[in-house]
Amino acid sequence: MRCVEYVMLRSSVIPLLTSLLAGAAAAQPMPMQSGPYPMPRVVVVAPPQSQQRLNLGGGFVEFLFGDHQQAPVVSLPPPTDNRERPIYANVDPNVMPQQETTPRFDINPRYLRQEVEYRGEEAPGTIVIDTPNKFLYLVESGRKAMRYGIGVGRPGFAWSGEHKITAKKEWPDWVPPQEMLERQPYLPHFMPGGPGNPLGARALYLGSTLYRIHGTTEDWTIGTNVSSGCIRLRNADVEDLYNRVKVGTKVVVM
Repeated sequence: MRCVEYVMLRSSVIPLLTSLLAGAAAAQPMPMQSGPYPMPRVVVVAPPQSQQRLNLGGGFVEFLFGDHQQAPVVSLPPPTDNRERPIYANVDPNVMPQQETTPRFDINPRYLRQEVEYRGEEAPGTIVIDTPNKFLYLVESGRKAMRYGIGVGRPGFAWSGEHKITAKKEWPDWVPPQEMLERQPYLPHFMPGGPGNPLGARALYLGSTLYRIHGTTEDWTIGTNVSSGCIRLRNADVEDLYNRVKVGTKVVVM
């Protein structure tokens, strides 16, 4: 009985195994034929040119060896904004427009020329120089005054007193006094009047002293202790003052 079962089991299993082996053989990759057909080629598609960029550190090295052109670097001057920077103008249109030829520099707004209230006791037409606060006042009627920012003497060179304007000169020559030449022997003994002259565009001579009220192109020195005793104004301001006063005007220096 068992022999019959064995024979029947063998007769059913062997065909099944044969079928499975045949299926596995069919699933294996077929060998490449060496016939007349060409071998297939593998084609690699490169990314677009805009995506090919070597990381060479940037800057000049990348400009030399990179695969793209580097945009030039343009150095632009800093922007300027003159909206808050007032422009001086001569009151008299016949006066040489020095403010057009003089370089303009920043100046503290408190030292700009302006009409202010005057509470002093001096009569209209008097020049009052407030040395500590760096202001020159030209007293006007109606308790008003035209105020100018000034540069005054360095420590040890400040002075006070009362004088009168004894002379007025346009584009004055400069002859340094002997005391100044002894302190600064490198100074020229004479300099003709002109834009580069230390006395600037105008000079008002005070009594018989060596002191002057004069102009300057060094606008940034207004509001400082800078001179050897002279009173300096911006060229545009000294032109304005020059046109308002006469020889004989009283000058009070505090």
